[in-house]
Amino acid sequence: MATERRVTTSRIGRLTMLGRLATGIAGGAVSEGARQLMRGQTPSAGDLLLTPANARRLADRLSEMRGAAMKVGQLLSMDSGHVLPPALTEMLARLREDAHSMPLGQLAPVLQQAWGANWDRQFRRFSFTPAAAASIGQVHEATLKDGRRLAVKIQYPGIRESIDSDVDNVATLLRITGLVPEEIDFEPLLEEAKIQLHAEADYRQEALALTGFERLLANDDRFEVPGVVESLTTPEVLSMSWLDGQPVETIADQPAAPRDTAASALVELAMREVFDWGIVQTDPNFANYLYRPATRRIQLLDFGAARRYPEPERIALRTLLAACTAGNDTDIASAAVAVGYLAEQDQELYANDVVALLRTATEPVRQRGDYRFGVSDLPQRMKEILIEMRLRNRFGRLPPPGVLFLHRKLGGLYLLLARLRASISVSGIAREFVDTATADSDRASATLPTTVEETAA
Repeated sequence: MATERRVTTSRIGRLTMLGRLATGIAGGAVSEGARQLMRGQTPSAGDLLLTPANARRLADRLSEMRGAAMKVGQLLSMDSGHVLPPALTEMLARLREDAHSMPLGQLAPVLQQAWGANWDRQFRRFSFTPAAAASIGQVHEATLKDGRRLAVKIQYPGIRESIDSDVDNVATLLRITGLVPEEIDFEPLLEEAKIQLHAEADYRQEALALTGFERLLANDDRFEVPGVVESLTTPEVLSMSWLDGQPVETIADQPAAPRDTAASALVELAMREVFDWGIVQTDPNFANYLYRPATRRIQLLDFGAARRYPEPERIALRTLLAACTAGNDTDIASAAVAVGYLAEQDQELYANDVVALLRTATEPVRQRGDYRFGVSDLPQRMKEILIEMRLRNRFGRLPPPGVLFLHRKLGGLYLLLARLRASISVSGIAREFVDTATADSDRASATLPTTVEETAA
């Protein structure tokens, strides 16, 4: 259960928290320097700043602040050690699960503002203990007077108003403390984070994504999506039908057949999102997937991080996948430029490393027959390539924000497949998407609602 802590809503208060964090990081660097000098070592400034203790300080404080500050940490953790120091990305990865919940004194006014003074008369039961807490809001279980069970997602107060200042202040903190290398330009990611966060902070947008996925999966019995309760949904409160599945990891205890069936469905869903529909649920948290044994359906939760990918981006990604599957290094490098992993002026050594990394990452797609995720050492091999890249190249670039969001999605999916000990033919699933023309994807995208009014209709 999340630890309860009041959300600091004022800009001055949130800036003060970051100021204390900067002081703590500096103090940690001084202490580490003294320890190393006493051992006869001569540490660099980077060694002093990028300690596990300082990374932990950063992760803990961002978790306490929640909102955009915490979300920036989550986005930076998507780098997976390619550009940012591994100690930093590993600690920031904790932010995918860790968040404090808000106390009742802050919760009640949000509900009253959204539903009116007598809001509780609509419910037979409302649990004030959150079932989950994340960066933007927390989820509560409730039962309406007519017996319907709901999941009510409630936004932390002041989060929307603090987005821009939080992102700017965290960026300044990372720069002045040296936690992000000077040569890395992460400003485009931060600007994209502001856009994404403003969208996530309007729960009507998440309702749009929910409705869109519900339509796209209407004829697919493998999946279930919660229905939106429009009358109880506002920009700050999202009300949905409650799904009562078990954590998806519980499938790991079942025989191979249901594990592999679920894993194949999840891989196909991810590819259909990226290549056909152009709308991707980019949050990889295991808690966003439930499994209902009685129906053998996978239940999909939390569409706040749903992201659209226009046709040109889908074509570039499809081309890259095809090149990694059957092409030579020149084909992969060319496709990597179109996606944004490389630039034409990049040095050959760096380009070769990126090509090797892409080949390794797409190994499951190239392998004929079943790929055994439970025994694969793929993550370790990718880590070794990334370490070698950091040692040999002072310069590295963050891929475009949209690609980083896909890293987040696919990295989380791989971890889930490994947890399920899946043994499936990824190449067989991918073949359809590598070879399919874009006409079908255009028709699928056209079915998605794009406005609140269209969703209501």
